[in-house]
Order: sequence, then structure tokens, then C-alpha cells
Amino acid sequence: MDPDISYAAALAGGALIGLLLSVFGGGGSVLATPLLLYIVGVRDPHVAIGTSAAAVAVNALAGLAVQARAGRVKWPCASVFAVAGVAGSLTGAAIAKQIDGAALMAWFALAMALVGGSMLLPRTADGDPGVRLNNALVVKLAPVGLLTGLAAGFFGIGGGFLIVPGLMAATGMTLANAAASSLVSVVLFGAATSASYALSGFVDWGVFAALVAGGVVGAALAIPVGRRLADRAPLARRMFAVMVLLTAAYVAWRSLG
Repeated sequence: MDPDISYAAALAGGALIGLLLSVFGGGGSVLATPLLLYIVGVRDPHVAIGTSAAAVAVNALAGLAVQARAGRVKWPCASVFAVAGVAGSLTGAAIAKQIDGAALMAWFALAMALVGGSMLLPRTADGDPGVRLNNALVVKLAPVGLLTGLAAGFFGIGGGFLIVPGLMAATGMTLANAAASSLVSVVLFGAATSASYALSGFVDWGVFAALVAGGVVGAALAIPVGRRLADRAPLARRMFAVMVLLTAAYVAWRSLG
């Protein structure tokens, strides 16, 4: 184990990310890379991105199992979107690995700002709960999935902030179905991205294990926390978005400075 790395901080950070992902349904994974770099002690931005992508994929898989049992996942639509996006995520990861770490983190700060901004936008739950895959939807889903996967692979994030509106725009499904179905893509994009980074030696498996273990704790804590925030969900979401935007500003300052 690297003596410069705080595995306790990685465990606590994993709990925080798991809590945020479970309560808000997205956005939390974008905090993983800055946390690894500036708090846990990972030195290489590429290792931080590869490790966080692997942890996000595992945590998303646990969330997908819960959503699948609840019957909210639209598997045909989700599968077309995800499979098309895997090629994009592998391409994005290959490009990112060739970019200098400081420059990559500057781009990452931009992605964080977009995530925070998207969380401030109003959402509608309206849509078609009975949407079914057809040829017309395949034509819409595949290119959107490819581009979303490219962004997710490049930045090493789950990409839920892009996947959910992409699924809703392409199919007209409800927000609840899109949020649940997006986890199929988050799992596959994260797995593809982390596999690409792992082949280049850019995954710290000890930190990965701490993040995943913490994520399990965070997901469990999300149940009582979610109940307490039920009446103040919009305010809590806005506060979380502001936290993401402030973190983006800090990442930009560190990378550009």
C-alpha cells in the first residue's frame, strides 16, 4: 500500500459518493476524481480517473439491481443506448490517456461545471411509461449513446447527467424510467473506461476497494437521509449543485494554476 494515500479518506469519500448517488440519482460520481486527488492523496490524475470509473461502475451495478427489481428499467432502450456508448467510452478513454494530467483536469473542471449547471435546471416527470423500442427509436438512441459514451470515457464519470436527458429526449420515457435505465449505461461506460485505464496501469485497486466499501455504507445511509430530505428535495438538490460548482472552480484553479 502507498503510505502517502489515506485509505480512511477513500472509505469516507466512497460513503459520501454512495450517499449522494443514492439520494440524488446522479452527479455524485463527478466528485470522486477531485476527492482522490486532493484529499485521498492519489498523485496522478489518470490514476484518479481510472480508479473512480471502476468504483462508479460497481456502485451503479448495485443501484441497477435495486431499480431492476422495482421494474423501472426499460431494458431494450437502455441496452441500445449503452451498447452504442461503449465504443464511445473506449474512444474517449484512449484520448484522455494521451492528454497531460493538468490539462485533463482543466477539462474535467468544465465537465463538473456542466453537471452542476444541469442539476439546477427544472425537471419534469412527464413522459410515456409504456415506451417500447422500435426502429425509429434505435436510430435516435444509438448516436446519442455514442456521443454520451465518448464524454463519459473522456472525463471518467458516470455520465448520468447526460444519459438521463438523452434517454428522455430520444424515447419520451418518464424521468423515473430514464434515471433507472441510465444505470445500464453508467455500469457499461464505467467498466469500459476503467478497463482501458487498468490496461495502462492507471487503477489503484486498494483505493478502488475502499471506495466500493464506502459506497455500500453510503447507500445504506441514503434510506434515512432520503426520508429526512423528502420535503426539502429541491432545496437539497440546489445545495448539492452549488457544491459541485464550487468544486469545479477549485479543480480549475488547481489545474490552471
